[in-house]
Amino acid sequence: MEERGRFLDGSTMGHVVRMTVTGAAGITFVFLVDLANLFWLSQFGDPKMVAAMGFAFAIQFFSVSSGIGLMIATTALVSRRIGMGERAQAREDGTASMIITVAFQAIAGALIVAFRYPLLELVGAEGDTLDYAARYLAITIPSLSIMAVGLVGTAVLRAEGDGKRAMFVTLTSGTVSMAVDPFLILYLQLGIDGAALALVLSRVVLAVMALRFAIGTHDLFARPAMRAVRRLAGPFFAVALPAMLTQLAAPFGNYLLTGVIAGFGDSAVAGWAVMNRLTVVAFGGIFSLSGAIGGIFGQNYGAKQYDRLRSTFRDALVFSMGYTFVAWVLLAGTAEMVISGFGLSGVGSDVYRAFAYVGAAGFLLVGALFVSNATFNNLGKPGRSTVINWLRDGVLILPAGILGAAWFAAPGMVYGQTVVGVVVGILAALWSWQFLRRFGEVEVPDKLDAS
Repeated sequence: MEERGRFLDGSTMGHVVRMTVTGAAGITFVFLVDLANLFWLSQFGDPKMVAAMGFAFAIQFFSVSSGIGLMIATTALVSRRIGMGERAQAREDGTASMIITVAFQAIAGALIVAFRYPLLELVGAEGDTLDYAARYLAITIPSLSIMAVGLVGTAVLRAEGDGKRAMFVTLTSGTVSMAVDPFLILYLQLGIDGAALALVLSRVVLAVMALRFAIGTHDLFARPAMRAVRRLAGPFFAVALPAMLTQLAAPFGNYLLTGVIAGFGDSAVAGWAVMNRLTVVAFGGIFSLSGAIGGIFGQNYGAKQYDRLRSTFRDALVFSMGYTFVAWVLLAGTAEMVISGFGLSGVGSDVYRAFAYVGAAGFLLVGALFVSNATFNNLGKPGRSTVINWLRDGVLILPAGILGAAWFAAPGMVYGQTVVGVVVGILAALWSWQFLRRFGEVEVPDKLDAS
């Protein structure tokens, strides 16, 4: 007898809180490690290294986001199979997703390494800062395929509903990086090379731990079979391509704005780098929403329990707003401590203050965008998430950033980014709610049967 999906019964708010909190704990810790990485570099005494991390982040953001898009597709497809009671098929889909994701990330990594200098120059890196950023990418990007194994492993754990072990995977990898960072960066005096080596090591640990739980605890991967890969390729990319395009919108917008902020000097880029790291640390729970609640949507979609889809959406919005309010209060209250701790000054400190006091407040409504992404990605309409996110990051964010910078100098970029995020977040919430209100009246085509 097939095991029943754990999200098909019980309070949807309980499921949302449990999956998002465990997801947030994991992803926030990973980003906290990245922030600590930047902190240790700032203690190394070379501000060009801190600026280099800002430029490298603009490139690395693309590669990591594409992996997250592939992970979202894995969660959506595997959770639907579990919701349908087809566990053997879910195991095959998990393995096929792993093969596809690793191959895709290997190709993407090779291209980034080959063209890292032109990509960094386009965003404004030059001189020693350019060389530092290029070295960091040359060391870290080849490990994308290893990270892909970890991402798919945690994706199937979330599809199963085991948020606790998915969290433990990321906590373990982050702890390893946290421990070796100061040793490599400061004690061995490796600087930015030490930061890169610590990241590679953490990705290896991520992959090992994810496989340990996905295979050893839940038996969620079948033996590799090209037949399964060929069968899944169509349905997988029907979800993965729009999901990747959706995820790539944010790094594209960040890449454009990094080019604008570079015009204000290395101090502004350093402030921008710290701001980006604090954004993902403080709002890790919101960023994890798309993946964390994807399994809840997927299982109930597979079981055709449409009322639970609507209650999941509503509860996720409520949780998002409460979470972001607390994060905003903490960021505003610690702004001056962060500025002092990272040695920010001049324009860099102005950029960070604009984020802590104004930009962070915008996430009260920006969070609705991530809830909408989860809704569309897991309910057969991933293209809508792509449209919404590219409206924000590909169409509106650059002119808003340039206009804000023209009016308020470097901090104005943060103000422009915030206004765009709030407007698009409201539009996304309204669109996805209208979709859910009518969901079930007309049957949505099941992407699993596309083959």
